[in-house]
Amino acid sequence: MDFNMKKLASDAGIFFTRAVQFTEEKFGQAEKTELDAQFENLLARADSTKNWTEKILRQTEVLLQPNPSARVEEFLYEKLDRKVPSRVTNGELLAQYMAEAASELGPTTPYGKTLIKVAEAEKRLGAAERDFIHTASINFLTPLRTFLEGDWKMISKERRLLHNRRLDLDACKARLKKAKAAEAKATLWTDEVDKAEQELRVAQTEFDRQAEVTRLLLEGISSTHVNHLRCLHEFVESQTTYYAQCYRHMLDLQKQLGRFPGTFVGTTEPASPPLSSTSPTTAAATMPGGPSVASLAPPGEAALCLEEVAPPASGTRKARVLYDYEAADSSELALLADELITVYSLPGMDPDWLIGERGNKKGKVPVTYLELLS
Repeated sequence: MDFNMKKLASDAGIFFTRAVQFTEEKFGQAEKTELDAQFENLLARADSTKNWTEKILRQTEVLLQPNPSARVEEFLYEKLDRKVPSRVTNGELLAQYMAEAASELGPTTPYGKTLIKVAEAEKRLGAAERDFIHTASINFLTPLRTFLEGDWKMISKERRLLHNRRLDLDACKARLKKAKAAEAKATLWTDEVDKAEQELRVAQTEFDRQAEVTRLLLEGISSTHVNHLRCLHEFVESQTTYYAQCYRHMLDLQKQLGRFPGTFVGTTEPASPPLSSTSPTTAAATMPGGPSVASLAPPGEAALCLEEVAPPASGTRKARVLYDYEAADSSELALLADELITVYSLPGMDPDWLIGERGNKKGKVPVTYLELLS
């Protein structure tokens, strides 16, 4: 009991001494031991790393989960070490509504068929989004949180210890200075000066030791940057995969919808031609036109008679294929990623398509799968 009381009294005395030292420094009434410039730079770099890591972490959480209530719920589940309940993504919910609408309005009608096709695509988009969120959380968010909740807490703890050691050191310096001043006036015994010098040596040793520990932790921020750099690459990779999947899903959907009849039930007038067929802003405006085709088949049928198609005298271009493409019918040309083909446009063609040639094979190719080369 007596030991505990003495320890509490000692701790209170140390706290009071540090508070006095800190206050006097603030008012310019006491000297302060300054850290070297390199150490100060390490401290500033660490603070900057912590601040920007927090901002990037918070904004990435907003990107992956825009709903603030859902984010709070996920945070609580994580703190309680419980599994976060699986949620339906917005795309999956939209797919569910479209499928139910098609079932009620008539799955065999043009509108119903289209709803079903779009619902299937939205469901795939929702699944891709779910995979992206899961991957990004593991490979990017988790390492950032680990730094803030682990390494940074340790750095902060050692910095607080260093701050206290520095206050103790400067308090010892002040006591020694006063002791020497009193000794000079013959009002203090020499052993008091010796005691102050001994306390100063101990305080200096503890300060130097703590400064070295803190410096090593601060220098470890460089390793943190390397780790975060790797995680950033993985985040970009997962985001690239996600958007590529979305792009492919929507292209497939666009192809399917393009083969649907262009008329609606109950409509007695013929369907209006697409704007691109009457607008002067077509693919032919960007590429010199070739010879006209004798006739173009209506939508839903083979639009070109490939045997009659010949490349224009000028205006052909090389194109690099961005993604694999499987031909839907004999009028299209299958593509392999990274191969080079020759492409050109014909008057009256859909601006989203070009004629592609590879060796003795030719056929329609989607513009979105190509990178046109100069």
